[in-house]
Amino acid sequence: MKRYTSFRAVTARERYTMFQLALFALLSVSLLFGADATGFTTGKAELKSAGALAFGPEGILFIGDSIAGAVVAVDTRDTQAAAASHEIELNGIDRKVAALLGLDSGQILIGDIKVNPISKNVYLSISRGRDQDSAPVILRLDASGKLTELSLDNIPHSTARLPNPPVSNPKAENWNPRLQTITQLAYVDGNVIAAGLSNEEFSSNLRIVPFPFRMVDKGASVEIFHGSHGEYETQAPVRTFIPWTIGKERYIVAAYTCTPLVLIPVNALKSGAKITGITIAEFGMGNRPLDMIAYRKDDHDFILLANSYRGVLKLSAENLDRYRPITEQEQIAGVSFKRISGLRGVRRLAALDATKALMLADGGNGSLDLRSFPLP
Repeated sequence: MKRYTSFRAVTARERYTMFQLALFALLSVSLLFGADATGFTTGKAELKSAGALAFGPEGILFIGDSIAGAVVAVDTRDTQAAAASHEIELNGIDRKVAALLGLDSGQILIGDIKVNPISKNVYLSISRGRDQDSAPVILRLDASGKLTELSLDNIPHSTARLPNPPVSNPKAENWNPRLQTITQLAYVDGNVIAAGLSNEEFSSNLRIVPFPFRMVDKGASVEIFHGSHGEYETQAPVRTFIPWTIGKERYIVAAYTCTPLVLIPVNALKSGAKITGITIAEFGMGNRPLDMIAYRKDDHDFILLANSYRGVLKLSAENLDRYRPITEQEQIAGVSFKRISGLRGVRRLAALDATKALMLADGGNGSLDLRSFPLP
């Protein structure tokens, strides 16, 4: 004999009560673990290193920690909008940083610079020392030219740990691969894009990390055809990149050592995928790209690419998908460019506003200068 259970319809009031209880339970769990709805926890943000930086929404700063194999998001609470950007001319910035930290300039390294798009304050990632055990520091430069340390002792933060960072090898021939875990960061469309190396056979890695952080996949392995070398490569990391849109498609425009420029479709960056980027330019051997920014001037799109040997190149950023893919050995080919002779010794670039950028450059006297300049 079958037994039937009777059911009755749940009233609107009961549904609302159940929703309240579920919401209360969710908030209780969040409070229990000290996390808010964005996944942030207030407390000490642990960093083992600080390299690549990127800004997200509402003053959120993303920090690439290669030694820990993680991306750390911190809420800078720096959300007071600036009426306009200010001119920056700070000679000997490395000496000023060292003095603030009680060191000499030979004991610090400036890893990256980024401008908060809301406040226009400048953030710098610093290493107190020049070895793998150096303590990381984040500094902020305000409109008055004052440098202060961003305290990480009691700050809302969240950490995305990368599942497959390269193994540390301080005796590696060129550099410790662990230091290349994260070479560049960008925030795009609710995601953090991280470039660097992994422990996979194809170690050049790009990954999309949704923000707020919940889970991190292993990313995609990327191979490229290196024109000046005349071969496909899978071990060299992206040195610097910008997100770019062509039509309705998102791409990464990536620069590699020696110096190919490569288009990589973002929708191909699936976990575990092995993809081949499209090499659209080759700027020659013996050069290392250092940083790049995109901008628009006189109704045209451009890219500034700072290099260790070839100086700062101004590239046309229009119709990048129409260049013939480079698949044979070539030294100089592809995207047209012009060398900007007035920009010398540039090590880092950051967008300041629609007409100006910021550069960290050799000062000519053994020091580093931080100064703004009009976009060429």
